[in-house]
Amino acid sequence: MKLSDLSPDIMERIKTLNYDRIIEKHEGPEDWEAVLKYHDPEFMRIDNCDVLLPVGKEQHPNITILRTIVGNEGKVLVVFLKDMTYVTDNDDSFLVMIQAGYMAVCEKMSGAEFYIATVYHEWFIIDNPTL
Repeated sequence: MKLSDLSPDIMERIKTLNYDRIIEKHEGPEDWEAVLKYHDPEFMRIDNCDVLLPVGKEQHPNITILRTIVGNEGKVLVVFLKDMTYVTDNDDSFLVMIQAGYMAVCEKMSGAEFYIATVYHEWFIIDNPTL
């Protein structure tokens, strides 16, 4: 799926949506209209789902999906990911842990077959192998 495939009505609905964000100590509700205008986003295929994250498509090759959780009868998708786009030293495992981790809570948009992020936060990449 591509954004260009969406109807004008769906695109207008996306522009009215907000998402919660905490990135580099900047928090807030952000709006999808600004993401569409300034970041050139595109759908990612994550666990057989089309997902719209508030990142530019040029970042997609740098993103690795670490795990996903589907909930609320398929209406919610939680994604833990590693985005190496802005990591200053990718040979330093500590820097990767603190600079590359993100988590997104994505919800299925009513009347559509895709998920859109309603929460996008930095996340320390934590692996608990004993879980």
